[in-house]
Amino acid sequence: MQHERIAENVYFFQSELYAQVTAGVVSGPDGAVLIDTLALPEETQQLRRFIDRELQVPVRYIINTHYHADHTWGNTFFPEAIVIAHRKCYDFLKGRGQAALEAEQKENPQLREIEIVLPSVTFEKGELTLQIGKKTLTIMPLPGHSADSIAVLVEEDRVMFCGDTFMALPIIVDGDIEETTASLKKLTKMGLENLVPGHGEIVLRGEIDAAIKQNLNYLNEIKKVVRSASKRRYPLDILESVHVEDCGKSRVLIAGLAEQLHHRNLIALYRQYYDEVPQGSEVYFEGSGKR
Repeated sequence: MQHERIAENVYFFQSELYAQVTAGVVSGPDGAVLIDTLALPEETQQLRRFIDRELQVPVRYIINTHYHADHTWGNTFFPEAIVIAHRKCYDFLKGRGQAALEAEQKENPQLREIEIVLPSVTFEKGELTLQIGKKTLTIMPLPGHSADSIAVLVEEDRVMFCGDTFMALPIIVDGDIEETTASLKKLTKMGLENLVPGHGEIVLRGEIDAAIKQNLNYLNEIKKVVRSASKRRYPLDILESVHVEDCGKSRVLIAGLAEQLHHRNLIALYRQYYDEVPQGSEVYFEGSGKR
């Protein structure tokens, strides 16, 4: 697991095992706030040891930026912490999250020690403010990647932990493209020094506007692709032929998962626009696994 100090008492952690997923820590003299927890117990325990040994303060709060497993399942390793999230995060974790965990635990013994920890402090609109030492954390909705997505701004340092609504490649499979667009435009007006994505590397002040513009351009490109595909008899053929690089993004992003995630975006957007699964020119034979 990689980690670095972004500002005084503000830290960034990035997984080396799962899709470059990130977490953050803001510490004060009497406690720390953990922003998301990592995907795998091994790395979450490393994160816990860093806080215990290096910062030597208890984790008083966890802020979950959204309900997805790679940002929440590590909550279980911080039983002393109060968990803060969007109200929809509570609902999604209780339903989808619990079902997903039970399915994964049957396949992966490493996950059997994990339990879903529901947030005990939630909000839906407006902002929450949390003071930790000399740091003021503003917690706000930032929907797009998912309906429950929120972000955390460290006011004094203008460091924004934005969850998965901003990543090197926008992912809208469980979200909404228009909400993602609106949230990205909001970020450009906030005078940020650092933008911490839910996956990937920190974006520095001089690079933020260009990174956001590139994401907005990508979203516009996939809209065009989906609309063009909808005019064809077999739209899936078109969607499968358009690569992530055709839409202005590199295939090496997000630990090499960009191409796979890009095609999931296209399928999801088609379904969102047209309320149906795009059909291809070849037909799957039931039970054969082939097409």
